[in-house]
Amino acid sequence: MTWIKTVPFEEADEKLRKAMEAQRGLYPEEYATPVHPTPDGGSSGIVASHSLLPDALYHAFSTFGVLMSPELPLRREQHEMIATVVSALNRCHY
Repeated sequence: MTWIKTVPFEEADEKLRKAMEAQRGLYPEEYATPVHPTPDGGSSGIVASHSLLPDALYHAFSTFGVLMSPELPLRREQHEMIATVVSALNRCHY
């Protein structure tokens, strides 16, 4: 859970809803269900923490969605391995 104020999807204004929906649309289908959903079924804290800045939310997370594209030459397992190594090197617990 984040310690900063966040905006739940159901309370989001149109700009935030569009940013959330647009970035989700770029993710592979298997990412549609949050792995660590909030109690209300929403996005995890790392995504929710960007809810006050819809443009940052869209650009930060859509970049990841594009990098995970199944059209790229790497398999999903390779993408996941690279993401895990980068997160470990950055000491990120997500």
